[in-house]
Amino acid sequence: MDTQTPEHTGSRDGGQDRRIGAAGERVPGERGMWTSWWFWPLVAVCTADQFRDTAAYTQEPHVNQPCSWRLFQLQAPPTSTILKPSRHLPSLSPSERLQEGRPVHLGLSSVTWPGGAARHNDLPWQLLKLFNNQLQDPRANLTSLAHTHTNIPKLKAGFVGAQFWSAYTPCDTQNKDAVKRTLEQIDVIHRMCQLYPETFLCVTDSTGIRQAFREGKVASLVGVEGGHSIDSSLGVLRALYHLGMRYLTLTHSCNTPWADNWLVDTGEDKARSQGLSLFGQSVVKEMNRLGVIIDLAHTSTATMKAVLQLSKAPVVFSHSSAYSVCQHRRNVPDDVLQLVKRTGSLVMVNFYNDYVSCRAEANLSQVADHLDHIKKVAGAGAVGLGGDYDGVSRLPSGLKDVSKYPDLAAELLRRQWTEAEVKGALANNLLRVFEAVEQASSHTQPPGEEPIPLDQLEASCRTSYGYSGAPSLHLQPGALLASLALLVLCLCPL
Repeated sequence: MDTQTPEHTGSRDGGQDRRIGAAGERVPGERGMWTSWWFWPLVAVCTADQFRDTAAYTQEPHVNQPCSWRLFQLQAPPTSTILKPSRHLPSLSPSERLQEGRPVHLGLSSVTWPGGAARHNDLPWQLLKLFNNQLQDPRANLTSLAHTHTNIPKLKAGFVGAQFWSAYTPCDTQNKDAVKRTLEQIDVIHRMCQLYPETFLCVTDSTGIRQAFREGKVASLVGVEGGHSIDSSLGVLRALYHLGMRYLTLTHSCNTPWADNWLVDTGEDKARSQGLSLFGQSVVKEMNRLGVIIDLAHTSTATMKAVLQLSKAPVVFSHSSAYSVCQHRRNVPDDVLQLVKRTGSLVMVNFYNDYVSCRAEANLSQVADHLDHIKKVAGAGAVGLGGDYDGVSRLPSGLKDVSKYPDLAAELLRRQWTEAEVKGALANNLLRVFEAVEQASSHTQPPGEEPIPLDQLEASCRTSYGYSGAPSLHLQPGALLASLALLVLCLCPL
């Protein structure tokens, strides 16, 4: 979810794998043709090329195809590694081809889903804005929901297997009702799972994600977007964990009292914590202890570096792109990408046009450029897809909604990414990070208890219980004077 700032126009910053099987199975009468080493790589290149040409810039058929589609009219084996052939493939869109043809196995080894896992998605924010979270409003029916990037048919068309649904509340709720608003957004995510149990399965760990894959459902996890949602309280952090939060974005586009946001790097905000304060360090350590993924999207460069050096577990950038490709401060610079590589962390690329091309217009190929760059600098294991659907106002051509993830996978294949690398970008890299975070957690360790210093909090809308052992000191000045006057009168002789 990315909100508008004076210099930043934009609005808020998403399967089931149709696995076909392993290559090389001999079909009677084929005389070994299908076991030839060159055939299926050739088909992969041709297929991905056709997908890419249709996805980027135009929807018109590509005339100068490098390979003849008559190739697919041959009798392919029933368990091809790339695509089950169809004589009608050239007339279909890339997403339709993947659905029609049951595409390359791009998921986990034991399940069938090419769409990928656990992207950042702001559908809950749209449900709040459009329907005040009233899911039983007929207009809010997720099987027919219009004018959003995400609904159930689009998730199925994109073979989406998991989502981190964003529990987002804007920066103007900080020091006000941020915690209440966050609880309501977590509640609507849980109610999505309850209202559509055939589609969504709310889960809280990597094992649950794999279970959802096996059941053919969308694994649904809670990500809280913005550190202001914990109101500078380790107790609130733990409470949100118990309600299902499995990642926390340390800042949104505003500083918290303990961490700095990306606008510090533009000069629009002043650094408050020089990256991460002492209490911010306590937040990071408590997230490590609990097993909550640390999300560095929206943070300043100094905050990124401080956390990457402190955290005992890998971190993620849930919806950020590469600064060297588009020099926007919401993106991740190369020196930070080096730390990402060193720590086994993950950058999940944002699709918002302003972060993709640094302009109002962008296309699918430019998104792939970010993926290529992160792979080059930090390694293929550091690449993920963030999306940010329903959290932004402008999306690249070819990636208009969550149904279009297969087209991006096809573009990566065209660029000679290996099947393992594409699987990683779609799901396995995130699952690896999630499992490492779980392994680094330790609920047997005592929880952090040191509160943030009172003078670091904005006091206009809060009480100060617990910050002094003398309750009378918390009386208002007038009441305190009245109490002292009464005491003097009592002591004076009559």
